[in-house]
Amino acid sequence: MTPYQSTAAQLTDSFGREVNYLRLSVTDRCNLRCTYCMAEDMRFLPRQQILSLEELRDTAAAFVDLGVRKIRLTGGEPLIRRDILKLVGSLASLPGLDELTMTSNGVMLPTMAQPLKDAGLSRINISIDSLKPERFKELTRVGNLHEVLAGIKAAAAVGFKRVKLNAVILAGFNDDEVLDLARFAVDNSMDISFIEEMPLGEISSHKRSNTQITSAQIRQQLDQEFNLLDSAETTGGPSRYAAVAGSQSKIGFISPMSNNFCSSCNRVRLTAEGRLLLCLGNEHSLDLREILRAYPGDAERLKSSIIKAMGNKPERHYFDPQQVDIVRFMNMTGG
Repeated sequence: MTPYQSTAAQLTDSFGREVNYLRLSVTDRCNLRCTYCMAEDMRFLPRQQILSLEELRDTAAAFVDLGVRKIRLTGGEPLIRRDILKLVGSLASLPGLDELTMTSNGVMLPTMAQPLKDAGLSRINISIDSLKPERFKELTRVGNLHEVLAGIKAAAAVGFKRVKLNAVILAGFNDDEVLDLARFAVDNSMDISFIEEMPLGEISSHKRSNTQITSAQIRQQLDQEFNLLDSAETTGGPSRYAAVAGSQSKIGFISPMSNNFCSSCNRVRLTAEGRLLLCLGNEHSLDLREILRAYPGDAERLKSSIIKAMGNKPERHYFDPQQVDIVRFMNMTGG
């Protein structure tokens, strides 16, 4: 193991991986209740524990100064955060930031897509795990599929650089929709990523060891219909892509359970309460909220703390569907 190093232009961990991507959660709250993401009876953080817009902006600016070139806004559902457009505008104007993106459930996009584009958001990922209205409602507990489909249509209409769909696949529940979801993406000239379920937080809706399905199994289904050409193209995240021959679409596979992407990890996460998570599947973290509130406006102290934290970024995660080692839910983790 070599000692970690950092300069004003980059953050590098002790394994030589350069961190240039920040996933920034703006809220732990959501207007859906997806079974794999949160418990049915959730308790959300008190408002005063959530970072303010100014604190989010100051933290993002520090990361950009240190070499982060891509920021993804996440939640919960980021569009329910008050004044989210103000935050998007302030982040999009940060000198040195190449791309500002967002992951959303799509429900609010019919009215928000154009303002987000105007504020400087360049790309958007939209989560959709089923194309069957009753099943979609069961998965999300409260969701209306038609609202999400309208959101996808709105996002496509305003001319984002790219609209990508995300689908978490659960064996015995929605794995029979893999081809339908892929067809939907290809027919609409969009990309789609299929995601293996991760054991984050205790849930009662299903036993995760029973719903595990691997990216290889999903790929086998897709190969029945699509000519998939493996691609080295990346959007900076964990998806491994294959181009769909005869179309403009790519299909991605995010495989945290069967084929982890840790060796090329280039990202860290900031939770809505200001906890800097150095790994999705570990609890190594730093409380940036404490620093932000104890030393407001001290950008150099903030950056120094971030640099030092890189030395604690672990080599990899170890997920086991049989047990929950990480008690925080995905809505607390930040997408």
